[in-house]
Amino acid sequence: MARKTGARRILRRRSGEAKQRERLSEMLTRIANDPSRERISVGDLLDVMNLRAFGALILIFGFPNMLPAPPGLAGVLGLPLIFLSFQMMLGRLPYLPKFITRQSTSREAYRAIVERAAPWLARAERLLKQRLSLLTSPVFERFLGLVCLILSLVLVLPIPFGNMLPAFALCVIALGLLERDGLWVLAGLTLACAALAIVGGIAYAVVKSAVFVLLNAF
Repeated sequence: MARKTGARRILRRRSGEAKQRERLSEMLTRIANDPSRERISVGDLLDVMNLRAFGALILIFGFPNMLPAPPGLAGVLGLPLIFLSFQMMLGRLPYLPKFITRQSTSREAYRAIVERAAPWLARAERLLKQRLSLLTSPVFERFLGLVCLILSLVLVLPIPFGNMLPAFALCVIALGLLERDGLWVLAGLTLACAALAIVGGIAYAVVKSAVFVLLNAF
């Protein structure tokens, strides 16, 4: 009897470790292949990802902004990023308003997106490992929330090509948070500084050009 009890404890422990080791690409694929789901909502993703939701959701909302997209998309996807970053800065659990969590798509459409994104995400995950734990500690995570909030605010500004670089920095930081990889977090912070400098330069040039045109038009 004691042996059976010990065996069950070992199985439960191994099961818990396997769940902890499940990576984002595996989680997204598992949700996509779940036949019980007709539609996938943002709320479903938030529930499944649990405490890993900050990094996962920042990555999900940030990644589309790295690609050429129709005008206005950055504003739509940037709003959840602002919500999540602000909460991370305050050290709270991830929460999104109902009008965001209710947004959903069909499982087939979701699976088509996952099938394209998962291989690239899996390649990135193979490079990730737990290191430089200080940069992923709860205290430092609040600072990262502030950085992500600034990047999110810049991302939604109507600056030509001003959303791609901040989105890239957000995604690298998010990947580092997901796997507790401080090296990737450090790389993301470096990219964030570069992104803010470049976007700031673009914004300055746009404003200066607009002022020049206005001054010479009258």
